[in-house]
Amino acid sequence: MVNTVTGDYKKIAAQIRARIIKMHAAACASHIGSSFSVVDILVALYFKALKISPDNCSCAGRDRLILSKGHAASALYATLARRGFFPDKVLDGYCVDGGTLPGHSTIGCASAVEVSTGSLGHGLSMGIGMALAARGDKSKHRVFVILSDGECQEGSVWEAAMFAAQHRLDNLIAIVDYNKIQAFGKTNEVVDLEPFRSKWSSFGWGVQEVDGHDFKEIIPALEKVPFRKNKPSVVIAHTIKGKGVSFMENRLLWHYRSPGSDELKRALKELAIK
Repeated sequence: MVNTVTGDYKKIAAQIRARIIKMHAAACASHIGSSFSVVDILVALYFKALKISPDNCSCAGRDRLILSKGHAASALYATLARRGFFPDKVLDGYCVDGGTLPGHSTIGCASAVEVSTGSLGHGLSMGIGMALAARGDKSKHRVFVILSDGECQEGSVWEAAMFAAQHRLDNLIAIVDYNKIQAFGKTNEVVDLEPFRSKWSSFGWGVQEVDGHDFKEIIPALEKVPFRKNKPSVVIAHTIKGKGVSFMENRLLWHYRSPGSDELKRALKELAIK
């Protein structure tokens, strides 16, 4: 756990976004919008809420984090590097021939990457398995799962949600990166998720909604889990696709497009990173 203040978190998040865009530009990789929307959530987790550090990342009692939206792997890698889990130079191997960091998060590619994800709809079920194992081992660690909003259109997510509530897994915390844009359009135009909060609540979960870019809302919510005794918790984090760079924000284009050299310069200038 790192002691810092809100302004420091914002600075760290800007540095991470700058590193991400450099990674995507070098690799001509997609999914930068999805990575940018989840950065603040990952900073709140790895720099404050999670009971894990570079010194105990293989300890049995550590908290686990599953990035179910595995296409945002660059955000996870860049956050882990900034937190000190591995050297920054490792990020140069992101999504390039001969590199060590795949475009979707993959177990074993770097320290603290717990599982392989990217086929959407599987992360919550894996988290349930880990949470059940923790209970069986009488361990106090928690399991956090970050889902995308489009992913929550998968039936497997709701099967998992029912199972988690049935088994009273209050050591399981889901966080939905609700940026409201998926691969081919807005979520409310593809398959509308609303009333989203009511869905989770009716499935037996404790629910809290936050601004997913406001550390004054994210961190207190994460520190209050479980929201209901003997119930799994879900944080619905309202976010902005492409957050941090004005010409990327709320633009479907940046789900798949990679930045050119001029766009890279403009983005880094906005992020105040030279």
